Amino acid sequence: MRILIAEDDQASRLVLEATLLSLGHEVVSTVDGRQAWTAFQKEYFPVVVSDWMMPEVDGLMFCRAARALRRDNYTIVILLTALAGKANYLEAMNAGADDFITKPLDREQLAARLTVAERILGLRKHVKHLEGL
Repeated sequence: MRILIAEDDQASRLVLEATLLSLGHEVVSTVDGRQAWTAFQKEYFPVVVSDWMMPEVDGLMFCRAARALRRDNYTIVILLTALAGKANYLEAMNAGADDFITKPLDREQLAARLTVAERILGLRKHVKHLEGL
């Protein structure tokens, strides 16, 4: 699956990229939310994994903008953040995130959530196909 990464911390970005590649995904990596937004507007990504706290365009701003874009193909947005707790989780969901993972990155947890993302995207595609019949 093709995944867009938005992570301003180089070490975190490299770990995330290596993890996704080892899980068999194709990765486009960006150094901040603004660069990710530019890439997202140009082409479709089934999944975006974004850090929450970034300068200029943070993860929440990215989520809100992505949801406002109104594309035919849905994108799963997963926020990766050092922020934990119910209030932060709810804020992320209200901004349009589909999932929320706290740092440090847990490979197995990310793999499981990407499996769910693939399942959801597959079901959406199937429903869309049925609606077209």
